[in-house]
Amino acid sequence: MYPHPAIRVVIAEDGVLLREGLAGLLERFGLHTVAVVGDGDALKAAVAEHGPDLVITDIRMPPSFTDEGLRVAVELRRAHPDLAIVALSQYVQHRYAADLLDSGDGRGIGYLLKDRIVDVEDFIAALRRVAAGGTVIDPQVVSQLLRRRGDPLSSLSPREREVLALIAQGQSNSAIARHLVISEPAVGKHVGNILAKLHLPQTDDTNRRVLAVLAHLRGENSDRST
Repeated sequence: MYPHPAIRVVIAEDGVLLREGLAGLLERFGLHTVAVVGDGDALKAAVAEHGPDLVITDIRMPPSFTDEGLRVAVELRRAHPDLAIVALSQYVQHRYAADLLDSGDGRGIGYLLKDRIVDVEDFIAALRRVAAGGTVIDPQVVSQLLRRRGDPLSSLSPREREVLALIAQGQSNSAIARHLVISEPAVGKHVGNILAKLHLPQTDDTNRRVLAVLAHLRGENSDRST
């Protein structure tokens, strides 16, 4: 018996071995895969048919193997704002990443880099967090997107960068304190410094802090389009 209710998942991945392997992994941890597909059109059809709780999609899929998965993810969020989506990729696709992360007020969204997933249980926990409406972003995704605005991260200290990375993963102040072996007040001070240096609003809510980073990305994306 699993302590969590089953999460119904659609997997979009063009590599048959990868998608079947991922489906098997999810089943081991009590997540129920309702469909596995290999392209964007099939992904949209599977979502329409099954109404899943969570979509896990690769970014590169047929026919051009560039950004089809991410573009479909953005379309799905526009049509279904409450649909949880995790983009699982080997790289950061700048063109649509901010659009995806900003959709649905940034809730129920994940962007994870395949090569940086080193712990299966952490990965499953991230999927559950996104399915529950949380936000989980690989710190490198945040870093690369922010750097497109003249590298505002250059103003952060090494410790502040560590704290920001954990904020991006949806960690609370107490969890960050345990991870870094520092006091919770010290974490609060670092968070305040980060938000001030990035010109983001002060807030104590963990998910809102992640959304604040996404709001910064949204502004960066708007600047590029003008």
